[in-house]
Amino acid sequence: MEAKKPKILIVDDKIENLLTLEAVLGELDVEFDRALSGEEALALVFDADYALAIIDIQMPEMDGFETVSYIRKLKKTRNLPIIFVSAIYKEEYHVRKGIETGAVDFLVKPLQPEILKGKVKIFLELYNYRRQLEQMVDDRTSELQQTNEQLRAEKDRAESATRTKSAFLANMSHEIRTPLNGVVGMLGILEGTPLDENQKELVSTIRVSSDSLLGIINDILDFSKIESGQIALEHIDFDLKQLLSEIERILKLKADEKSLELKIETDPLLPQYFNGDSFRIKQVLLNLTSNAVKFTSKGSVHIKVDMLAKEGNKVRLRFSVIDTGIGISEENRRKLFREFSQADSSTARKFGGSGLGLAISRNLIHLMDGHIDVVSEAGKGSEFWFEIMLPEGAKPEEHSAAVNISAFGSLKDAGLKVLLAEDNHINQKVALFSLRKLGLSCDLAENGKQALEYYQEKLYDYILMDIQMPVMDGYEATHKIRQIEKENQRKPVRIVAMTANALKSDRDKCLSVGMDDYISKPFQISELIRIFST
Repeated sequence: MEAKKPKILIVDDKIENLLTLEAVLGELDVEFDRALSGEEALALVFDADYALAIIDIQMPEMDGFETVSYIRKLKKTRNLPIIFVSAIYKEEYHVRKGIETGAVDFLVKPLQPEILKGKVKIFLELYNYRRQLEQMVDDRTSELQQTNEQLRAEKDRAESATRTKSAFLANMSHEIRTPLNGVVGMLGILEGTPLDENQKELVSTIRVSSDSLLGIINDILDFSKIESGQIALEHIDFDLKQLLSEIERILKLKADEKSLELKIETDPLLPQYFNGDSFRIKQVLLNLTSNAVKFTSKGSVHIKVDMLAKEGNKVRLRFSVIDTGIGISEENRRKLFREFSQADSSTARKFGGSGLGLAISRNLIHLMDGHIDVVSEAGKGSEFWFEIMLPEGAKPEEHSAAVNISAFGSLKDAGLKVLLAEDNHINQKVALFSLRKLGLSCDLAENGKQALEYYQEKLYDYILMDIQMPVMDGYEATHKIRQIEKENQRKPVRIVAMTANALKSDRDKCLSVGMDDYISKPFQISELIRIFST
């Protein structure tokens, strides 16, 4: 597109003066707008963009001074360059008044063509330079807007992909947890029957495999929770020495099987009690230490906790897990802490694993505003470490030990009434067996609608409610039960979600519709003990 010529506004009450100005400036490749009065000039400046205005002072009705004063009041023409021309020139008066009204120059008639052209050229160059700058700004603004739109689109696509992936992982977790609950539950039943030594070994192998599968599913869920922003850190007092002791107790058997020395060393100046998310700290430390045991065939695995600095009541801690294992090359170190990634394929084949543990650990440490990294050399072992800042805490309250199963023998005599709403036949058997083990019997509903009908016919103390059921799901059934209680002033029954949906959002939804508690499948009998203890 051809660039528009600069426009000059010329204002004079005599047409011959306007024609003279056009003739003198015609070679400058500009366009002219003529105005024979101040009023006409004001009408023109509303609609056009001018590079310069040349205005006569002596005009009837509205002189040049008055015209320019109005032009200067308009935002659009506040900075328009204006040259006054006049046949009458009283230096002190006219120059002062011209400057006061906003003129940038003052020429006396008769005009000297070369001087006029020279001055006009300067203002045209300034105008063209201003237009170039404005165009550059417009182009840059347009580019930035395009970039922002592209970034927003990329962000939307990334968030959509993350939501889709998280929903897929959560759904797959549910679909795997449902049959796994049957495997783990039936395995528990089998372990309670008389077995010979060969059968015990087979059952033990199945237990190890099911625990491993459950661990992978929990890793996938944690990864999904982190990606979707569903993990909120807790801030509770905890005993660091007890946490380290629990890790040692969990991994000692595996270390002993490989004749590894598992040792823990803490800074002597380290406080014993801190405030933070002990569960997530333990999860990260347990992951790093179990990896060290897995990848070390001889030697030792060493857990160290050092106090790096203290600021008020906050302590910067460095946790290190040092092993004498296979080590990691420089190339493979770059792959670590990525989801679904291991050092190399041969390691994956030999040692197994989902490749999620370190990615989850990295994200959890970042949530704590900390840093995690590794120092390693192939064949010479590794040191995985992370640093976090924690405030000192108080000694946590001691909780009573979990209720022993034998203590529930009297519940049957107490007449406790339980309703189980579960559509999966295998999971029905698992739940019924666990309840019988606690000395409890219960009614069984195949879906939410049937559970609602049973509830209307009979008073229950507890309802164990599955979520995904045909005819009517657990959410709707709970909502209707709470409505009936409210309308009929019935004593609220305690409703506990028993579901393979294991995300925090699932738990929150269960509680929001009126459920009192929540346990995820596969569940342990100790969780039922906790439920019936409240």
